[in-house]
Amino acid sequence: MKRLILMAAVALFALPAAAQMQEAFPSYIQVNGRAEKEITPDEFYLQIIINERDSKGKVSVESQQRDMIAALRRAGVDVEKQLKMANLSSEFFKKNTSVATAKYQLQLGSSAMVAKVWQALDGLGISNVSILKVSHSKIEEYKEQVRVEAMQNAKQSAATLAEAIGQKVGKCFYIYDSNNNVMPVFYDNMAVMRSAKAMGAAEDAAADEPLDFKTIKLQYNVQAKFVLE
Repeated sequence: MKRLILMAAVALFALPAAAQMQEAFPSYIQVNGRAEKEITPDEFYLQIIINERDSKGKVSVESQQRDMIAALRRAGVDVEKQLKMANLSSEFFKKNTSVATAKYQLQLGSSAMVAKVWQALDGLGISNVSILKVSHSKIEEYKEQVRVEAMQNAKQSAATLAEAIGQKVGKCFYIYDSNNNVMPVFYDNMAVMRSAKAMGAAEDAAADEPLDFKTIKLQYNVQAKFVLE
């Protein structure tokens, strides 16, 4: 009995609050806003793996590292800033022998540079090169722009729908920023390598014609509620 009385009391207190909300916003419109933008990447992150196994133990990791760094410098890479060691390890086998492996991460600023570096490494017999990711130096700025555009799209949609029934939209009293997606970009590293080799075969083409990288797609969605006037 006491429980029923308590529930009734809660309901009585909730009614005035609901009535106040209804009175504050007697009619409103709820819409979704969406915006997207495609940008060309200007940051390329490569993973380079040097393995003694690739040379059947004939060339040490240290020797391959020296040759790689020299080749990167000749290609115009600032190795002190752009090249980082990610991992150095050894795998032990029978007869107390081991094979050393070194992993590097290299950041480049253009697709043309990616092709140039790929060709230089391939010339050294370093073929275990892959693209970790691509990005843009101003991606955070672009994210904010697309976010704002999504909200502007929501407001325009609300205004269009309100005009269809002879009304106007007033202030916005609810915004839900539902997501901020950067669509992932995947690459076939073998295809990129083949393209780089083909450009290298065309002599000076690599200097003028960059590799064709996919654009980065930014997508934003928002939900908003506007008062109808």
